[in-house]
Amino acid sequence: MTLRTYSPTTRVKGGASVTDLSANKDSDGAVTRSGLLFTAGVLGVVVALLLMASGFSAELLYLALLTVGLSVISITLFHNKTLRRLLGGRSRMADVADTLLRKDPVFGLFADDGGRVLYLNDAARTLVRPEARGSVASALQPFVADPAPLVARLTAQLAASDHAFEDVVTRRGLVRISVHASKDQTTIWRVQRQSTTGGDSPFDSTSLPMLTSDRKGTVLYLNEPMQRLIGDQIKNFDSLFTRAQPVSGAMNQVQTKDGSQDVFVVAYERGDGRRDVFFMPGVALASQNDWSSFDSLPVPLLKIATDGEVLQANRLAKDQLENEIAPGTRLGALVQGLGRPIKDWLREVSEERATSVTEFLKVTGGKKERYMQVTLNRVIEQGAPVIIAVLHDATELKTLEAQFVQSQKMQAIGQLAGGVAHDFNNLLTAISGHCDLLLLRHDEGDPDFSDLVQINQNTNRAAALVGQLLAFSRKQTLSPELLDLRDTLSDLTHLLNRLVGERIALRLLHDPVLKPIRADKRQLEQVLMNLVVNARDAMPDGGEILVETEVVTLKKPLHRDRAVLPAGEYVVVKVADEGIGIPADKQQKVFEPFYTSKRTGEGTGLGLSTAYGIVKQTGGYIFLDSVVAVGTRFTLYFPAASPASPAEMEKKVPTIPSKLPVSQAEGVVLLVEDEAPVRAFASRALKLRGYTVHEAASAEEALEKLEDKTLDVDIFVTDVIMPGMDGPTWVAQALETRPDVKVIFMSGYAEDAFSDEKKQVEGSVFLPKPFSLSDLTTTVQNQLQGEDA
Repeated sequence: MTLRTYSPTTRVKGGASVTDLSANKDSDGAVTRSGLLFTAGVLGVVVALLLMASGFSAELLYLALLTVGLSVISITLFHNKTLRRLLGGRSRMADVADTLLRKDPVFGLFADDGGRVLYLNDAARTLVRPEARGSVASALQPFVADPAPLVARLTAQLAASDHAFEDVVTRRGLVRISVHASKDQTTIWRVQRQSTTGGDSPFDSTSLPMLTSDRKGTVLYLNEPMQRLIGDQIKNFDSLFTRAQPVSGAMNQVQTKDGSQDVFVVAYERGDGRRDVFFMPGVALASQNDWSSFDSLPVPLLKIATDGEVLQANRLAKDQLENEIAPGTRLGALVQGLGRPIKDWLREVSEERATSVTEFLKVTGGKKERYMQVTLNRVIEQGAPVIIAVLHDATELKTLEAQFVQSQKMQAIGQLAGGVAHDFNNLLTAISGHCDLLLLRHDEGDPDFSDLVQINQNTNRAAALVGQLLAFSRKQTLSPELLDLRDTLSDLTHLLNRLVGERIALRLLHDPVLKPIRADKRQLEQVLMNLVVNARDAMPDGGEILVETEVVTLKKPLHRDRAVLPAGEYVVVKVADEGIGIPADKQQKVFEPFYTSKRTGEGTGLGLSTAYGIVKQTGGYIFLDSVVAVGTRFTLYFPAASPASPAEMEKKVPTIPSKLPVSQAEGVVLLVEDEAPVRAFASRALKLRGYTVHEAASAEEALEKLEDKTLDVDIFVTDVIMPGMDGPTWVAQALETRPDVKVIFMSGYAEDAFSDEKKQVEGSVFLPKPFSLSDLTTTVQNQLQGEDA
């Protein structure tokens, strides 16, 4: 029986084998190229013969052959370009496929969008015959007799989702056949056993009869004691019982090989729609003395009175709840989070009018945060109702749910922060730009000069605050350079000593052979200052802060805190204090935005979240270790970089002057900006520099101006995000008729927000907002002169 299910949103990247694809590339390319050349050659000969037979002149024959030859060249060049792009894309995925699939014990293959097999991992090669490796359908024949309809269904589902699967009962047991779509129209197919038989099941060792069924009642697995009890294989779960709806946690009449028999049944629900069902033959609930028999049952059980008092519990229930459950303990003292009194829920179940008998509740009093899936069942004991509660540890499920909710929240806040920062950057560009224009007309002796300087400085502070929002959302524009952390920390020492005060000692310990890293110096300094300030605040009575650097070589990937660090060399920075520490249940929240353990008014809660965003955007990792009353240590991993070359050292010299150049420039600028204040400032600044400026408030207006063939333009200066057509789109259209025009993109977003579009505009440069008058004019000058702005 086939169970069709659909996966919501799971993406798995894949690739193809290096050896497989390289072989295909050589053979397919050679065959296709030779085929094209042969066909074109035959075509040329035929045309020539026809022309000669028809009596055409030698000049006309020459023109015909020339046309055919040019066609051959064009077809070959187009084919080679297309082939290189296709095979280049797949070769980039080759290493990924080899890493993900080759040693995976699960059957896996990599195919193109036409169903042709490109790669088989080791597990698949052992099952698929060489002659059956041409298509996905033939490769799945060891599992499914007629896999073509299955392959067609799953392929059709990929049109609506990037992942689809079906659970199929095969001669090898229950297997899940899944397919994942890649961005390059290729697919990964995997076949994984879902229900095991033989000695692979964790329940084969139990002496209790046990079976596994799906949500439709199909029996997927029987252990050996169950087979001995019923005497035969069964296909449907309900056929075991004399009544249609068996009750979990109660006595049920079961059809065995010796006839009908009363057994105690416990159903253990899984999160994937399956259930494990255990039988307890010969056990009744006639008295409490029989309850001790359940200690051997591998399912946590509670016996609860209708008023909520826990009457008895088996051993696993006590272990799961981390509680000995003294007499008189009520269920409400063990779990919480129902949202209403638990006794109301119990009463509804005992009166058989509950809308839900399963709830996810939080365990109270445990050593760590845990959640339980609690399923209640009503049974009659000595004429009165009692409730049997089946417990299932749902901590991992709730953790994943919380992580998903948190990721959604972080994504939403990140998008909000990015949008707010974009709008603020436009405002700050207009404020700082017009301030620069005023400063050009006032010297230091002017009474208004100091006021203008204050405006300028506070605008820069506001820009730094906006940068924090972008750092949190990981969308700020970085200016990475090769840094020696010893020099960076040495420059910061004076400032850090002032930050920590006299009661706290700051000690630096460096690796003598420290390697450089590639990072934005200003952003990295902000991270280090945030960590040192947090360490200071954690030691109100004084202490020592140790900042240590070292080079660490990972010979194999490091798995920690759901992160995986690839093997290689890293420069590690540790910031440790002797403070009050962070409780274990709070450690997972310290990088969340606006979370702070400080009193109101003492912290914004953005420090560590900003540090986290900067480190991650730099390509690094940050981890936390803390023990209450002992101290806290933050560990930062940055990939080590190669030593700086002389050319890179020269690039560190700033090229943007702080004052407006005296010499005038020449050139025609088409300025496209939807924000009127920013457009007004930029236009005036460029005109003061000597440029001729044509303004447009939208991309459509800019294209309309360019329809005038008499209008000469040397450079486009355009915003990226605008109502209607965006910057890269209109520029690409304009360059079709004016290919020699230079391009500058400006935006309040980070450069990587449109990096793919920008790459299509060759030679363009990026100017981040807010920018100063000098930034704008110098960037335009350098771009027109062909320099790297």
